[in-house]
Amino acid sequence: MNARPLLLVEDTPSLQLVYESVLRSAGHNVACAADAATGLAAFRKLRPPVVLLDLMLPDRDGLDLMRDFLAINPDTHVIVITANGSINKAVAAMRAGAHEFLVKPFDEQRFLAAIDNALTANRRNGATIEPDLTMQPPDEFIGSSAQMQQVYAKIRSVARSMATVFITGESGTGKELCAQAVHDQSSRANGPFVPLNCGAIPSELLESEVFGHVEGSFLGAISDKAGAAADAHDGTLFLDEICELDLNLQSKLLRFLQTSTIQPVGATRSRKVNVRIICATNRDPLEQVRRGRFREDLYYRLHVVPIRMPPLRERGDDVLAIADAALKHFAQEEGRSFEAFDPDVVALFRRLSWPGNVRQLLNVIRHAVVLNSGPLVTRDMLPFELHHELEHKEARAVEVEKPRVTLNGLIGRTLAEVERMVIEETIASHGGSVPKAARVLDVSPSTLYRKIEGWKSDT
Repeated sequence: MNARPLLLVEDTPSLQLVYESVLRSAGHNVACAADAATGLAAFRKLRPPVVLLDLMLPDRDGLDLMRDFLAINPDTHVIVITANGSINKAVAAMRAGAHEFLVKPFDEQRFLAAIDNALTANRRNGATIEPDLTMQPPDEFIGSSAQMQQVYAKIRSVARSMATVFITGESGTGKELCAQAVHDQSSRANGPFVPLNCGAIPSELLESEVFGHVEGSFLGAISDKAGAAADAHDGTLFLDEICELDLNLQSKLLRFLQTSTIQPVGATRSRKVNVRIICATNRDPLEQVRRGRFREDLYYRLHVVPIRMPPLRERGDDVLAIADAALKHFAQEEGRSFEAFDPDVVALFRRLSWPGNVRQLLNVIRHAVVLNSGPLVTRDMLPFELHHELEHKEARAVEVEKPRVTLNGLIGRTLAEVERMVIEETIASHGGSVPKAARVLDVSPSTLYRKIEGWKSDT
C-alpha cells in the first residue's frame, strides 16, 4: 500500500463508492472528497502523489481546481475523469497539465492501469533517465549509446503497465522492434502481438482490417473476418503509421479506446476485447493535429507514454556495432567469408547521415555481402548511392560556409531588386531547382518562372 493516499474528488456518491472500493481492493490508500472545496483542503493536508478528479463538480469547475493543485505541487499527477460528451474539456485538461484522462464508462483494468502508470511517473518525478551503460538491450536491439539506453529504460518502465505507448521516429529507426520489445516484456507476452500498417492498406478496407467484417457486408466479403483488434485479444495491437488513418476511422478508434468494444462491418452486435494499444508514426503527430489531419482528442488519448526512436546519425558508434552484427549474420546466411570492415569503410560509416537509418545500413551491408566474397568489406563494394550521398553531404557543408546576402547588402536597394536577390539566392542554394526554391519561398513554381522570364526581358 502506498504511503501517501491517493485523492479521489468525485461528487456522485455511487461512483465515489465504486472507485474507492476498486482502489482499496487493489491495495491503494485513498481519501475521498465530494466537492472542490473539500478536495482542495484535503490536497493541502495530504499532498497526494496522484489525484483522480471529476471535471464536473457542484461548486467549482474541475479544470480550475486542477490548476490550483498543480500550482501547490507541480509533481502531482492528476487523472481527470469526464463524461463522453465532455471530451473537449478533457483535452483542455491535458493541455493544462493533466497526466491522463478517463472517459466514462471505463473498465476496472483501464482504471487501475492509469493509476499504476501515474504512480510510476510520480516516483520518477519527471527526472531524465540516467543512462546505465551496463543495461542489456532488449532482444533484437543493438547499441549502447546514451540515446538508446534512454529507450531501453523507458521500455522496461512502461512494459508492465497497460498504458498506451506512442512511438515516434524517422523511417527505419526500429519503431516496430520497440513495440515488440514492450509487448515481450509485458504481462501479455504470451498473448498475440498483432502489427497493422495503417499506411499500407487502402482507406476503404482499413476499418475491416482493424475491426473485422461479416460475410456479405460488402462486395468481396466472402466470409467472416475477425479483424486485427479481435486477433489481438489478451495481447497487443500495434498500429503503425497511425497518422495515416482517415478522420472517420479515427473517431471509431477513439470509441474503441474508450469502450474496449468492437463492431465488425455489417455486424449488429458489438463485443468486448482486451487489448493493449501501441502506435507509431514517422510524422510529427502534433503538426498533424494542427493541420486538422489527426484528431486532437485521439492524440491525447494515445499519447500517454511517448518513446522517441533516435535516428542513427544521433547514435554515435552504434552504427558500427549494428554493422558488425549484420555482417556476421548476412555472411553466415549467404555462405560468405566476410570478417570485418576496411578502416576506410568504418570512417565512411561514421561520416554518413544515414537518412534511411538502420534499415538503410542493413541494406548496404547485405548488398556488399551478396555481391562479393570477402574477407574485408571495402569501399568499392558499397552501393554507388552511398558514395553519392556522401559527396552531396560534403558539397552541402561547403555550401553552408559560403557567405550569404546580409541585411547590409540590401539597404539602399529597391524592393524589386531585393526580391530578385532573394529569389536568385534561394534558387542557387537549392542547386538551381526552381520547384525546391518555390517550396522554401512558399510560392508556386510558375510564379518564379514568370519572374525569371520577366528579368530576361528587362536585360
